[in-house]
Amino acid sequence: AMFNKAISTIGVLFFTATLLLAAPARPDARRMAKLVERNLDFAAEQAMLMYDSVKDMPGKLPDQTSVKGKFVVCSSHSWVSGFYPGLLWYIYEYTEDEKVMAAARDLTSRLEVEQYNKDSHDVGFILNCSYGNGYRLTGDPAYRQVLINGANSLSTRFNPTIGCTRSWKPRLGWDFIVIIDNMMNLELLEVASHISGDPVYDKIARTHANTTNRNHFREDGSSVHVIDYDEASGKINQRVTRQGLSDDSAWSRGQAWGLYGFTMMYRETGDKAYLDRAMSIADYISSHKNLPKDKIPYWDFDAPAGKDTPRDASAGALMASALVELSQYVDEQVRSERYLRLAEQMIRSLSGRHYRASKLGDNSNFILRHATVFYAKGNYDTALTYADYYYVEALMRYKRLLEGRPVVESNGK
Repeated sequence: AMFNKAISTIGVLFFTATLLLAAPARPDARRMAKLVERNLDFAAEQAMLMYDSVKDMPGKLPDQTSVKGKFVVCSSHSWVSGFYPGLLWYIYEYTEDEKVMAAARDLTSRLEVEQYNKDSHDVGFILNCSYGNGYRLTGDPAYRQVLINGANSLSTRFNPTIGCTRSWKPRLGWDFIVIIDNMMNLELLEVASHISGDPVYDKIARTHANTTNRNHFREDGSSVHVIDYDEASGKINQRVTRQGLSDDSAWSRGQAWGLYGFTMMYRETGDKAYLDRAMSIADYISSHKNLPKDKIPYWDFDAPAGKDTPRDASAGALMASALVELSQYVDEQVRSERYLRLAEQMIRSLSGRHYRASKLGDNSNFILRHATVFYAKGNYDTALTYADYYYVEALMRYKRLLEGRPVVESNGK
């Protein structure tokens, strides 16, 4: 009764007919449709419970649960600040409930100052997840301007000698630092290019993606976490890790950032090199000997496999969302089917009793459990806003697939 989502008998029949036409060869399509709707319903109510917990905390946004299970909030400047507002926009898209829209607008407005933030490459995460989804769903011209201003801020971090936007300031003896995560922030540049008509944002995004494609990956399809470049010459000083097991390992969320980022860049540009890279990463993930039976990865692919090794539900959610999309771009049917099946397995696992909150109000009003933030710092087995965001995004993408619609609406194209 909380949401205006009453579905008529005719509507149900139409949805089922559309589903069967969209996926006649998938005997489990009905079961997946029910799973998706059931978990989106849960996410909708859980998200609004979380909104109740932060609505009277001016300037604050949900972040994670601490190692002791305590609810943690953050300011707009945190790299994770845009995920919860973005999740609310997805919930609004699903429910069409005006109360959800009001909550999404409230939390999104708390990020407005970040459009002028030139000190963080994560302005892409902060603004595109929030204002980007808001603009896609409302067409609000004020949101459009925030996205363009944010892209201008992000563009100031681009170094043409290196061919990348800077990730972090010099630290740990490193000079010009570029992390694989930064692939995700390129979507803000592509969105700004589409909605403004200015090709400079697209040029920066492509140059960064091309440089990353050339330098960040190993022969087996895995990526390093960090590349330390010499700012003056553009030469690579070293390839290292910050959050992974070792410099030579495959940090799981890093593999997910790359998979998602190159899939997104193919969507936005049509450049087949990005599709090839996304498939290479997907093949690495799907065939890895250490991918657990439930398909939710350990925090690092090279971490010792075992029941006590922490998982990363955020990496699983990211991978599921990216694989649903990637499966639609692959011409080879067997490969496309393999990617989609893996995404389905990940969605089912994340929706099960181990990873999803057991009841409304549980888990500090987060949806998923068992994510890893930074293993070496002891920050694992937690709930995270970005795990929830990409999980709900994966559900929404799969829902569109079942309905025979494009799984992603490219903003401004």
